[in-house]
Amino acid sequence: MKISETDLILNPDGSVYHLNLLPKNISDTIIAVGDPSRVYMVSQFFDEVEFEMNKREFITHVGKYKGKRITVISTGIGSDNVEIFFNELDALVNIDLKTREPKSRKKRLKVVRIGTSGALQEDIPVGTHLLSDYAVGLDNLMNFYDLPMDDFETGLAHDLQKKTGLPFMPYVVRGSEALRNQIENEMQIGNTVTCPGFYAPQGRELRLPIRFPQLLEDLNYYHKGDFWLTNFEMETSAYYAFGRLLGHEVLSANAIIANRIKNKFAKDPNKVVESLIKKVLDRI
Repeated sequence: MKISETDLILNPDGSVYHLNLLPKNISDTIIAVGDPSRVYMVSQFFDEVEFEMNKREFITHVGKYKGKRITVISTGIGSDNVEIFFNELDALVNIDLKTREPKSRKKRLKVVRIGTSGALQEDIPVGTHLLSDYAVGLDNLMNFYDLPMDDFETGLAHDLQKKTGLPFMPYVVRGSEALRNQIENEMQIGNTVTCPGFYAPQGRELRLPIRFPQLLEDLNYYHKGDFWLTNFEMETSAYYAFGRLLGHEVLSANAIIANRIKNKFAKDPNKVVESLIKKVLDRI
C-alpha cells in the first residue's frame, strides 16, 4: 500500500516533515525529552555528537555514550506532540520513504522518556526517580486510534471513570517490561496519570474556576487492590500507547520535582533531572 503525499509529508530533502530527519539520522536507542533545552543536558554526557537538527520544538542530537550510539530528541509538551514524534519516528525505520510503502520487516526501537513529574502520594519524596509501570491517559488521543487493552487495563479504565466522575473513560496501557527490568535497579516503580493540561487537568486553580476540584484528591485515594496512582505529567500514556500500537519498547522515567499532596517543590529541579539522565544512560 503506497502512502499518499498528504498522509506522509516529506521535506524537499526527503526528511520527515516535523522532525526533519532522515533514516540515517537516528539510532535504535532513543531518549525522548519534553524540554528542548534538556537535549543538551543529555548530549553533554556523550563522547561525541555526530549530528544535530533543530526544527520547531523538535531538537535532535545523535552521538555515542561509552561507545553506544544514542539519539536524544525533544518533543515539547503534551501527548499531541508525542503523536507527531512517534508516527514520524516509526516512519523513519518502518516505511520506505522513497517508495512510500511500509517495509515487510519491522524494526523495534527502544525509546525511554525522561521527564519531570509531580507525585500524587505523600510518601514519594521530591527527588525520587520513578519508572512508570502503567500509564492512565486522561487525554483523548486514543479516541482516534484502536488501542487494544487487556481485561485488567479495561477494568481499571471503567473503574477510574466511575470513581472520579469524569465524563469520559480514560485509557490504560502498560510500558515495556524488558526496559523496566533493564533500568529499574534502586528506582521506584509506579503508575502514572497523563493529563491534557498543566492547570485545571492537574487540579491547579489560578483565576479560572476548575470543573473537577476533587480530582487531585480522587487520584490520590484511588486504588484497586494494590494498584495505586503515584504521579502525573503530560506525555507518558501517549508514549505507551504508540509503543503498543507500533511495536516498540517504551519506558517512561520520571524525575519527581514536586509533591502535590505535601505542596513541596524541588529546590534544584535540574539536579534531579540530571542525575536521572545519568542513570538512564548508564543502563540502556
